[in-house]
Amino acid sequence: MTYYGSMIILIPAILFTMYAQSKVNTNFRRYSNVRNARNMTGAEAARRMLDANGLRNVQIEQVRGSLTDHYDPRKRVLRLSQSVYGVNSIAAVSVACHEAGHAVQHAESYMPLKIRNSIVPLVNFASSLTWPLVILGIVLLANGSYMGDLLFNIGVITMLAVILFHTVTLPVEFNASSRALKQMDELGIITEEENTGANKVLKAAAMTYVAALATAIANLLRILAMRGSRD
Repeated sequence: MTYYGSMIILIPAILFTMYAQSKVNTNFRRYSNVRNARNMTGAEAARRMLDANGLRNVQIEQVRGSLTDHYDPRKRVLRLSQSVYGVNSIAAVSVACHEAGHAVQHAESYMPLKIRNSIVPLVNFASSLTWPLVILGIVLLANGSYMGDLLFNIGVITMLAVILFHTVTLPVEFNASSRALKQMDELGIITEEENTGANKVLKAAAMTYVAALATAIANLLRILAMRGSRD
């Protein structure tokens, strides 16, 4: 199977990714237009959740863009996008509290987060090598070089590292959303009626991480199919 011919294996994962991204955009846009009953902004909601967990030392900053929200564990800074930071919608407080959930995970040394953070440099390096190694390995195999097998197998290992990263990411993201929903309720950030909207926003976002894992697994299957067709 050729490099381009193997693309058919990716089609289900691509369609799932498109669906997941569509759900994120649809739910975020929908609940970005619904003001929360407390009239609380994303930054205010995140601050309340952080303070309730003893994280007054974690700063909150605004960053450009939409859905560029993230927690930086190295600087202990929570960065919220323009569509979240000063916005008083259900979507804004949901996303802000999800990111605050990562800060709480970090403070509590949540094991899946520690594992994910520790392998980020390795995975970034490995992911850039996967396809060059695989393609070079197949070319060398076609020319009868024993180095082909070695390079191909290293390429498979780097792909497995990427899959490991996406696998570990799932409990990290699901747990952050679970913490956010629980504490938004306990801290009075959202009302009981608003819980449904918050849940939809966070579930849609979590689906994108499942899609990323599915794509990584599909790419591994592509690689193995390309190797199998050479035998």
